[in-house]
Amino acid sequence: MILNLRVDHKVADIHSMENIAQDIDELFLKLQERFSITEYIEIHTCNRKEYYIHNDYIMAEEELLDHDNNAIIIEHGEDAIIHLLRMAAGLESMIVGEDQILGQVKDAKYKASKNLHCGKVLDTLFTKAIHVGQVVRNKTNINKGSVSIGSVAIDLAEKHLGSLENKNVLVVGAGKMGRLVAKALAEKDLKAIFVANRTFYVAVELARDLNGEAILFSDLEKYLANADLVISATSAPHTLLTKERLLTINMDYSNLMIVDIANPRDVSEDVAELGVKLFNIDDLRDIADENTQLRINEFCEAEDIIEDEFNLLKGSFKIMEVEGTLANLRVSMEKIRQDETKKAASKLSDVDDSAKILNNLTNSIVNKIFFDISQKIKSAAKEDNEDVLSAVEYIFCE
Repeated sequence: MILNLRVDHKVADIHSMENIAQDIDELFLKLQERFSITEYIEIHTCNRKEYYIHNDYIMAEEELLDHDNNAIIIEHGEDAIIHLLRMAAGLESMIVGEDQILGQVKDAKYKASKNLHCGKVLDTLFTKAIHVGQVVRNKTNINKGSVSIGSVAIDLAEKHLGSLENKNVLVVGAGKMGRLVAKALAEKDLKAIFVANRTFYVAVELARDLNGEAILFSDLEKYLANADLVISATSAPHTLLTKERLLTINMDYSNLMIVDIANPRDVSEDVAELGVKLFNIDDLRDIADENTQLRINEFCEAEDIIEDEFNLLKGSFKIMEVEGTLANLRVSMEKIRQDETKKAASKLSDVDDSAKILNNLTNSIVNKIFFDISQKIKSAAKEDNEDVLSAVEYIFCE
């Protein structure tokens, strides 16, 4: 069974998501201990936390519902698979059609493979999801304009500040999300742009691309004092900017706007008490909804592609179910071939040459017979013909 545990922007705001993400981790660990889960892939982005699990022992619905947080979405089987395909296609994103989720799915699969907990089933599933994401983007206009969380954050800033011309902008975090912000800012006529990152040389590289200036993380206070706009997008597990920290800076707080697009958040809520204009991922929803309406016509075509690819995937999974049977059948036939070859060779005078000829002959015969049988078994698997599959296992498998 394929199981999906998740929370995302559709069911939770950023505050709830931070807490529910921890509950999902706890539920996963509980299931992992109880059912010896070894095959799983985790996806964690600014808008979602998900686990995909392949395990044949988690069957009872009550086992999945026995947890304290009802906000955790639990799907299995076809529903879980369809969700992943839609997500990779960009249909489940807050910013519909954004390309970043496809890269995040790839990264999650790579990480799971590297850490040896991506088995054959999830490898097949995620390979198909990545393929679907690429096909949808190639055959539709779902990602037209390359919209991202970063660009929408800039749209939000301009909505409240007006033009960013002659503004001092500070980007905190130079990872993937920070680079999306930087890409959107590159088109603006700013007074100055500063980039802060815990790993300084990463900040230097991004600042160079923007014709900006990299700053040390320890110098944040100095640059916050003169900033008009701060966009924070780090992967830190705790808050970086608090009311207490800002109180140490001599500045006009009402002139500062902060857009926090990190999850968990980089900026504590009490910062707004100082008069700072503070926004987070939840505040991007209105602009994201406008983006969705612009791309609504692409949904039908994308969903048709997903349905076609899903049907192909189901066929692949059904063939995987009979691969063990086919392997056993091949082993059984190979043993018969080798035994009969030896018997025949022992009755011939020139054993060496005769054995080689007989070996090639019988090997060719087995290959031809096995090919026809295997194709019929695969067809039976795709058609869910259990009578044929049971008969094959009874006849050929020990």
